[in-house]
Formats: sequence, structure tokens, C-alpha cells
Amino acid sequence: MEHEQVERVIEAALLAAGHPLSIRDLERLFAGEADAPPRDAIRRALVALEEDCAARSLELREVASGYRLQVRSEFAPWLGRLWEEKPPRYSRALLETLAIIAYRQPVTRSEIEEIRGVSVSTQIMRTLQERHWIRVVGHRDSPGQPAMYGTTREFLDHFNLKTLDQLPTLSEVRDLDQRYPELAFEAEPTGREAEADDSAAGPSDGAGTDAAVSSGADAHVDDDAAGDGADGDEPREVH
Repeated sequence: MEHEQVERVIEAALLAAGHPLSIRDLERLFAGEADAPPRDAIRRALVALEEDCAARSLELREVASGYRLQVRSEFAPWLGRLWEEKPPRYSRALLETLAIIAYRQPVTRSEIEEIRGVSVSTQIMRTLQERHWIRVVGHRDSPGQPAMYGTTREFLDHFNLKTLDQLPTLSEVRDLDQRYPELAFEAEPTGREAEADDSAAGPSDGAGTDAAVSSGADAHVDDDAAGDGADGDEPREVH
């Protein structure tokens, strides 16, 4: 099969899929054909497709689950007008909780509360799990066997990451609302749990949380980072 045709088939598949496709997924597109391209030809086609997109509104991104074609972020202000329903807005308390899990995983809820200095609401944990950004990865060998939480492949995909090694530095985490405007902060809902979470940042700008997260970041990111899902192999999640 001609290189150009392989590239066009892959482009069509990525546009139609609506989710990332691994190298193994792309190989299945040509299964049973006598002139099916080998894996290295598929990789060359992906490189060519990425180059073709350089001057277009689309970009080819490799994330934890594979490759996907997506609209470049600079077009978000215009595309946002296509939908009347606004994207969900998340509180600083929720994003602080997510950051602690990402950098300290596996971590228990009580450990998250110790770092933040305030109770973590059930709603925050539920929201993160419903978004499939975190999951229970095991249980601590301690009284009560509390659940330990870690991030998921969907978390990496959502934030355009291939592995946990690509997480932003902690100084950048402080500016998440600028880096990811779709996650713009808003006040917590009213209620006892919300009142507890609203006080999480305390009188400072969150530097205390950053310091606590930093103390354990290196211990888990290198060892537990997701593997190369682009080849179709299951990325390793935190255990």
C-alpha cells in the first residue's frame, strides 16, 4: 500500500474514532490485506501526518491511550461559541485534591486531608471518580485498610499527557487556572462540606500545599508513570 494512502486512512480513522487510537488499533485497520503496512510504515505515516497538520487548525497529539487528532487550543475562544452549555467549572479545592493525588500517588484520603489541612468533601472525591480522573488502586496495610487513590489513563488523556513524567512543575500547578481556562475556578457549593473545602487554601496562595505535594512527587512519578500506550500495550497505572 502506498505511503500516502496509509497516511490518509490513518487520518480518517483518527477523525472518525472520537478517542485516541494506539499503534495496535491502527494496525487493525489494515488487517487481512495482502499489502498491509508494517508497524514502522504506520509510524512514518503518523510523522508525515503530524507535519501535514503543522499549518492547519488540527494537531496530532500522542497521549497515554495512543494518538488523536484534535483542534489546536488557540481556537477554543471561537469554538466555545458553538455550544450553549458551558463546560463544567471546578473549585480550587477540587484541583488541589487532584494535584495531590497526581504527585503523591498512591495516597489515601486521610493523607490528602493532612496535606491540605482540611477535610476533603465526599463530593470532590465523587466528582473526580465520575470524571474517571482518579480510581482506587489498592488499600493501605493499616487499621481500617483505607483506600489508596491514583490517577487514570483518562486523566493523562484529558490533560494531553503521555506519562506522569510530563506533569507540569509545581510552580506551574499554581497557575492551573491560566494554563487550563476550561477548568476555571469557582466557589464551592454551599453546605458544611463546601465550607470546609473553601477554607483549604488558608491565608496563603497555596504554597503550603505545593510544598507538601513536592515532598513526595519524585517518589512516585518516575516509578509509576504510565507506559507507552501508543504501541497498543496497556499503560502501567499506579498500584
